[in-house]
Amino acid sequence: MSTGPTTRELIIRGAREHTNRVAIAFGDQELTFTQVDELSNRLAHALTELGGGHRRRVGLLVNNSLLSVPLDFACVKAGINRVPLNSRLAATEHVTMLTDTGCELVVFGPDLADRAHELATALPKVRFVGLETIFGDEPSLLERAEQASAALPEVEIDPEDVILTLFTSGTTGTLKAAQHTQASYAGVCRNVLLNLVPATGDDAMLHAASLIHASGVFVLPLWLRGGRTVILPGFTPTSFLEAIPRHGVTAVNLVPTMVQMLVEHPAFTTTDVSTLKQVIYGASPMPRPTIERAMKVWGREKFWQYYGQTEIPLCIAVLRPEHHTGDRFAACGQIATDIELRLLDESGREVPQGEPGEIVVRGPSAMAGYHNAPELTDQTCIDGWIHTRDIGVLDEHGFLFLKDRTSDMIISGGYNVYPREVEDALLTHTAVDEAVVVGTPDDQWVEAVTAVVVLADGVTGDDALRTELISHVAARIASYKKPRNIVFRDAIPKTAIGKLDRKQLRVTLAEDS
Repeated sequence: MSTGPTTRELIIRGAREHTNRVAIAFGDQELTFTQVDELSNRLAHALTELGGGHRRRVGLLVNNSLLSVPLDFACVKAGINRVPLNSRLAATEHVTMLTDTGCELVVFGPDLADRAHELATALPKVRFVGLETIFGDEPSLLERAEQASAALPEVEIDPEDVILTLFTSGTTGTLKAAQHTQASYAGVCRNVLLNLVPATGDDAMLHAASLIHASGVFVLPLWLRGGRTVILPGFTPTSFLEAIPRHGVTAVNLVPTMVQMLVEHPAFTTTDVSTLKQVIYGASPMPRPTIERAMKVWGREKFWQYYGQTEIPLCIAVLRPEHHTGDRFAACGQIATDIELRLLDESGREVPQGEPGEIVVRGPSAMAGYHNAPELTDQTCIDGWIHTRDIGVLDEHGFLFLKDRTSDMIISGGYNVYPREVEDALLTHTAVDEAVVVGTPDDQWVEAVTAVVVLADGVTGDDALRTELISHVAARIASYKKPRNIVFRDAIPKTAIGKLDRKQLRVTLAEDS
C-alpha cells in the first residue's frame, strides 16, 4: 500500500504556496505558479473532452516549450496516463509506440506538425490535436482550453494510477516502457529533494535536454519549493552559456556529451557562473579528462553525479562534489538515502564486499512494471526489487563502482571483460577523446575486445598508436582485458538521449568486417 502524497497533490501544494512567483521561463516569456495552475486545469478539461480522461493513454509529441510543464501537469491532474514520444526517433518507432500503448489521442507541438501528419496517415483511427496549431478541422488544444473551466478537475485519484508510460532506450534491444504512478512519481520528487537538489525559492534550474527524460524529473521538486524552471528549446553551447547569467541559474542538468561541447566552447571560461551552485550530470559515463577540464574552470564544488535508471529514478547513488577526487572519480557515488541496494551473484545470493554482483534496488520511486510486457516485468521486478542488469562493486566506505551492464559484458577466451573498465583505461591516454568497447566475433577468442576510439584534435591514428594504446591499457588493468582490435573513427554512434549506442556499433563493425 502506497503512503505519502500523490503527484497531483504535490502539484496542487506548489501552486497554493507560491501563487504569484515566477514558475516557468522560456525565452522572454514567463508564467507564474497561479498561471501554470489555471492553464493546466483548463488543459486537463480540454483533454478530457477530447477523450483523454482518467486512466486513458495520451501520446505527447512535443519538444521543450513554455507549455511543456502546464501540459504535463494537466495530464497528472486529469489522471491521464501520458506517453511521451521522443521527437528524435523515426516515424516507424513512433507508430510502434502508439500502437503498443493503444493511444487514441496524440497532442503535438507546432514544430512537429509534419511528423503528426505522417503518423496520422499511418494511424487513421488515432485522433491528432495540435497543442497550439489547427490540425485539419481540429481547433488547437490551447484554443479549446481557453473555453474550458479553470477549476481543478474532479477526479477520483488512486495512488496506483499510472500517469507516465516512458519508453526507455535500454540495451536489450527490446522496446520497453516503464510505468510510473501517482505514488511512484511523487517518490521520484522526494528522491531528488533528499539526495541531489535541496531546492529553495531562490533556485532556478536550466533545462536544455528534453523534459521527457531525466531533466523533467527536476521540475516538480523546484515547483514544490517555489523555484524557477528555465527552459530552452534545445541544447547549443552558446544559448546555454548565455542563459546562466541572464536567468541567475543555480542548477543545471547535463549529459556528458553536453559537458564535452561546453568545455570546448570559447565562452566556457569567460561566462559569469557566479549564481551557479550545481552542475548535475549522469545518463552515461563521463570521460575523466572532460570532467577535470570542467572542474578546473567552474570549480569542483559545483559538480554532482547521479546513477539511476528509468525503472527507479532518479538517484540510486550520488557522487558528491567532495568525492570528485582520486580513485573515487570512478565511482557512481554512495547509495541514496531512500534506496535499498544489494549486489547479487548468479544464484541470487549477496556477494561479499569488494566482489562484483548484479545491482538490485528498491525504493518509493520504483516503477509499477513495464507496459504490456509481463515476462520482462517478472524478470526485472522480483519480490519488490528492481533488477538493474548492471554489475557493481561496493567498497568498504559504501561507494558503488559500476563495472558494466550484464548485457554488455564480453566473454573473451573464457574471461569476463567489462567494457567500462577498458574504456576508463583508454580515456587516461592524452590521445583519446572518446572510447567505446564492444565484443566482436572471433574464431580464437569467441569474442574479441574491440575498442572504437575518437582521437583528440591534431592526433593521427596509425598502427604505432594502436600498439601504444594497447600497451597503455595492459599497464593499467589485467592483460586479458586489453583490446585485441582498435578502430579509429571520427564519431561514435549515440542514442537519441546521448548514450553510447553499443548495439549500433556492433552492427556497424560486423558490416565493416
